[in-house]
Amino acid sequence: MRARTLFLFLILALIATFAIVNLDAFLAPTPLSLVFTTIHAPLGLVMLALMGVLVIVFLVFVVYMQSTVLVESRRHTRELKEQRTLADKAEASRFTDLREYLAAELSAMRAQATAVESKVLTRLEQIEERHRAALEQTGNTLAAYIGELEDHLERGAGANPDDRPD
Repeated sequence: MRARTLFLFLILALIATFAIVNLDAFLAPTPLSLVFTTIHAPLGLVMLALMGVLVIVFLVFVVYMQSTVLVESRRHTRELKEQRTLADKAEASRFTDLREYLAAELSAMRAQATAVESKVLTRLEQIEERHRAALEQTGNTLAAYIGELEDHLERGAGANPDDRPD
């Protein structure tokens, strides 16, 4: 951008130098036809004035284009900012929804774990009771067998040793 501006100023300086060096030729009156009439005016000065008007028109056009681009750029920036804000809100909403979903799932899993834990504890208590009953029954059976053996031994000790079966 800087090089272009410098190039334009260089061209304008060359044109100004050319006009100053040839000022007599620029100011020499010449008959000029305007289709309907003829006037006597310096052709160089008329051409220089037309070029100046053309430069001014182009400068106005450039300023208009830059201001239009600037306005459009600001509008796009504002729209992008609004879209980014909407996207951020939507993302925050999704995170909130996900957090709520995860909290509900964790709560359901805790409730399920608590239910399973209570079932397991109930089942363990039942197994423990059955085990105690079986152990007690085994102890009673063993005590009965031991009692029978003692009775048998006591009866056998009082009987003849020859009567004992071998």
